Amino acid sequence: MLWRLATPNVAAVVIMSVVTIADAWFVGKLGTAPLASLALVFPFQTLMVMVAGGAIGGAATSSVARTLGSGSKENAEAAAWHALIIAGVMSIIFLLVLGIFPQQIYALLGGTGEALNGAVLYSKIAFGGSVSIFVLWILAAILRGTGDTITPARVVIIGSVVQVILSGALTHGWGALPKIGIAGPATAMVVCHSGMAIYLAMYLIHGKSLVRLRVLPVQRAPLADILHVGGVGLVNSVTVAATVIVVTGVVGHFGTEALAGYGLGSRLELMLIPIIFGIGAALTAAVGANIGAGQHARARRIAWAGAGISFFVICVIGGLVAVFPGLWLGWFTADPAASAYGSLYLGIVAPFYGVFAAGQALYFASQGTGRMILPVSVGVVRFLVVVIIGVAAIRFSWPLTIVFAGVSAGLVTIGLGLSLCLLGPDWRPKKLR
Repeated sequence: MLWRLATPNVAAVVIMSVVTIADAWFVGKLGTAPLASLALVFPFQTLMVMVAGGAIGGAATSSVARTLGSGSKENAEAAAWHALIIAGVMSIIFLLVLGIFPQQIYALLGGTGEALNGAVLYSKIAFGGSVSIFVLWILAAILRGTGDTITPARVVIIGSVVQVILSGALTHGWGALPKIGIAGPATAMVVCHSGMAIYLAMYLIHGKSLVRLRVLPVQRAPLADILHVGGVGLVNSVTVAATVIVVTGVVGHFGTEALAGYGLGSRLELMLIPIIFGIGAALTAAVGANIGAGQHARARRIAWAGAGISFFVICVIGGLVAVFPGLWLGWFTADPAASAYGSLYLGIVAPFYGVFAAGQALYFASQGTGRMILPVSVGVVRFLVVVIIGVAAIRFSWPLTIVFAGVSAGLVTIGLGLSLCLLGPDWRPKKLR
């Protein structure tokens, strides 16, 4: 069952990961400074996707799945509509903060000169079109809540292939299209996400899904249900992205080459989250349906299975890049200094990717229970661990090896902490508490 639900998701996020790799490859051909620009923007871009797909999107999947599992199609449609409302509000927040004030934010992270200018340009385009990203992820989440993982996966795969081509064409001026440099990937993202969102909206509006998208009066109950899961989940999304942002700020003190090299290493780490999400989204839907039907023991078995699959798949990737960092870094830069910093990061952090993956899979599974306080608390602890080590590194002039070791400690915290949460009261029937 889990493989059937997860396989389309995994295929879609793998293609989306190809987009991320392609964007870095296209920009890498422009030089080291543009790569540093991507390193400055990428944590915030990832945060937007995590909020849209992981926090609010996961809450939407959970709510739709639980209400359908309890036998109420009407409540499921109410959940779908209210999730879209929340997504619209969140997209406006990203637009206002990162589309209007990017210069001040990236300067605080150590961005200067050409790297800062490129980050600002990219940010204004990408976050200026944030509504398209949010709407796409929420509509896909609604469909996954009904058990339909194939339709959103098909749309994302086709749209992502087009995005890769358009990104390269706009970055380097292929054919009749203009060469707009680092603005190319951002423009391609907004255009293609808008097209995908429009298709899924039409699909849901015209009743081709088990749940139909329709305008309804604003109601407190569905809003509260989604915000109960998604609002707490926002804290997790913020702490994951903020962890990378803090480390980016620390690494920025070591120069542009260090920032570019770390950016490539952390880009791989953040790319693993969408891959885990491919399995995790299926976990949210499957666990939610079983929790809604009172099948708590089966929900736990599904969660452990998803964590095991995630651990194995990501452990292989982490082991390979830790031993052979050139397999990843060699695609994007020939700068020996940037490559050295990237290799240092991957050698220290990548061996723990599998533990992190298992923890993240369990986080998505926890969304299906509708109770997120304990899982989110684990993310906060991880953030504090990394921040304390990062701040101390600046204060006492510690080397980057200590900073990167702190990142590894954070990954282990996620894996062990979320595993312990699965043994807690949120995974037991109320009558047994």
